[in-house]
Amino acid sequence: MSNQKEESVNSSTIYAWYVVCVLLVAQAFSFLDRMIMGLLVGPIKNSFDISDTQYSLLAGFAFSLFYALMGLPLARIADRGSRRNLIVIGITAWSFMTALCGLAKGYWTLFFARMGVGVGEATLGPAAYSMIADYFPKNILARALSVYMIGVTLGSGFAYMLGGAVVGYVEGMDRIIVPIIGEMEGWQLTFFIVGLPGLFVAALMYYTVREPARKGVGQDLAEIPLTNVLSYLLQRKQAYLGHILGISIFIMVVYALNLWGPTYFIRTFEYTRPEAGWVFGLVMISAGTFGLLTAGLLSDKLMARGIHDAYIRMILFSMLAIMPCAIALGFIENDKLAIVAMAFAIYFSAFQGGISGGALQLMTPNRMRGQVTALFLLAANLIGLGLGPTVIAMVTDYIFMDEAAIGKSIALCTLLLCPTGAFILWRSMPAIQKQLTEQG
Repeated sequence: MSNQKEESVNSSTIYAWYVVCVLLVAQAFSFLDRMIMGLLVGPIKNSFDISDTQYSLLAGFAFSLFYALMGLPLARIADRGSRRNLIVIGITAWSFMTALCGLAKGYWTLFFARMGVGVGEATLGPAAYSMIADYFPKNILARALSVYMIGVTLGSGFAYMLGGAVVGYVEGMDRIIVPIIGEMEGWQLTFFIVGLPGLFVAALMYYTVREPARKGVGQDLAEIPLTNVLSYLLQRKQAYLGHILGISIFIMVVYALNLWGPTYFIRTFEYTRPEAGWVFGLVMISAGTFGLLTAGLLSDKLMARGIHDAYIRMILFSMLAIMPCAIALGFIENDKLAIVAMAFAIYFSAFQGGISGGALQLMTPNRMRGQVTALFLLAANLIGLGLGPTVIAMVTDYIFMDEAAIGKSIALCTLLLCPTGAFILWRSMPAIQKQLTEQG
């Protein structure tokens, strides 16, 4: 009897890790579709004759606005209904809208298509975090969430590598003729190539992933109104506001590095787009993945020692550790040293990836997790993705007034933003510790 029970537990654990792997693939395609804009700066700017600031609004704000606005209503569905089915619908939607970006004939049509990508991707975060928290015990939750978030580094890395290869291939063609659609530019074809395969991921999710049982809830599955959730957060505002705002400010630097990283190598060291794509893509995949796994492993070890705020401590450490690496990008004149500095910056930027949302899962009652995660993602994307790349672009356009000064823009923004985010998070730590203790 005990052997059968042990086999059942082992089988359940193996399946839980399989679900994480499927969600990892979904996350990878999410970021593949989201971050491909980081390598298409030149071609799209040339096509539409726009500035860095205008481009940053396409790449960041257009996506993050509707990602943030739709996150809350979609999270309410995740807190009550099938999280698996919600993710399937989302993958289908964002894959289709990414392909639709390839049909854009002007700035505003691409802007609205990017909004559509944001709506689709808003389904994934709240539902995936909630599912993983129900599949895994607390003692290995950080590792599970960090493995899921490897999809960010894989998706972003492959976006740059694949995008660079595609752009490099099609740039040598006089004309690209696609059946039914007609003549296209290289950047338009790139959106089709990275968007449509996501439909296969949606099918994999639907046919092989089961909806987990919710932990810590009774028979009453009535929807918890957003007003109740907001009231709960306001009563604990020092903990939640400090966490959400502090990390969101840090994520401004994270997304600025992710979006402008390839352009930094192109403008500073005259890399071609394929070269920049491969270099930055490999940095994202290797250093970013290692950063996620390091943070998850160390956090779990600290949790095992009874340090309940281990996730927050790791994020604070990364906020400070990234500063010399990212600031150095404004002054390094050797491309090999720049690659090393960028790799360390990406490594530390990835620490928050899995454990920032993981801390919220541990701080929050089960039935509120989706909506609370959506509120965090709303802030993280409006502030982090919506403002981060744009702040870099505006500093480049209006302070340095030189496209080649992109490295100095990254350095200046890092110097201002990281200490600000770290201070806000540090001030909230006693309240966060109290909230973690309350939830057990």
